[in-house]
Amino acid sequence: MPEYMPDFAQWSLDTIRDEDGALSWLEEQRFNWATTTSSALLHILEGKTIILITDEKRKWFEKYIISTINNDKIERPILPIVSVYSLYPHYNNINGGEMIDILDNMISLSYKDDYIFWYVGSGDDKRSDIAKRRDSSYFWIFDEDFHNSFKLNSYDSHLDIKLLQLYKLFNSSLNAAMFGEVDVNS
Repeated sequence: MPEYMPDFAQWSLDTIRDEDGALSWLEEQRFNWATTTSSALLHILEGKTIILITDEKRKWFEKYIISTINNDKIERPILPIVSVYSLYPHYNNINGGEMIDILDNMISLSYKDDYIFWYVGSGDDKRSDIAKRRDSSYFWIFDEDFHNSFKLNSYDSHLDIKLLQLYKLFNSSLNAAMFGEVDVNS
């Protein structure tokens, strides 16, 4: 373990700058990134399960995350991450607060409240509603300011590329946090 562990905001800035300009768009948003992501990383380090939810347009991204975050080439412990759709395949048919309450109760019973939601997608998509009910949720949300969220613009022509870049940074952040290379508490 290094003698000096940088705080997560400084580590993020250094990592962004090491990408030879590919993440230059993120540099001015790094404090928002650091604040929201360090909180999510703390939950993950506590051993909480990640329940991933995306809007319909980002279903491809959900599949990408699920298939790569624990691939056979990782050199870290396997993370408990599941898709909300694997827990309840009829999630798209949920309408209204009562059905969300029923789903939320089932998840709480199954995971004993040791979980966080990670939502990626439009803020006005009904799929975001369940994650918005939980204070510990982690968001990569589009076109909306929300508690504990990293905001992106849905009309950005480079949105998909930015999502993949963010995921790469998130994965690097996760490794650094798990191996004690960065202080996510600061």
